[in-house]
Amino acid sequence: MASQSQGIHQLLQAERRAKDKLEEAKKRKAKRIRQATEEAMVEVDQYRMQKDKEFRMKQAKAMGSQSNLAEEMEAQALERITELTGSYRRCLEGVLAWVLGLVCDVRPGLHLNYRGQVHPD
Repeated sequence: MASQSQGIHQLLQAERRAKDKLEEAKKRKAKRIRQATEEAMVEVDQYRMQKDKEFRMKQAKAMGSQSNLAEEMEAQALERITELTGSYRRCLEGVLAWVLGLVCDVRPGLHLNYRGQVHPD
């Protein structure tokens, strides 16, 4: 009987050691999973920050080019306005003299399109 109880005792000890090893393996696995999850989250955050930075750079570039275009258009418009104002001032007196000459130069006579028709009264 002593040998049987000793065999049972050895089996129980072996079972406890196996159970302890399983628990330790589960703990190591859980720790590795936690660590992998944390590393993945760090990697995702870095990727997100990189893409956000790229987006901001593209957005700033696009907005900058739009503001440059607006500034260029405004400069061209001001240049054209200045040019037209100068042209107006240069030609004003000549055009007024020409228009007044046409209005004030009265030449009595029949118009070319007038046909001499007799109207019955």
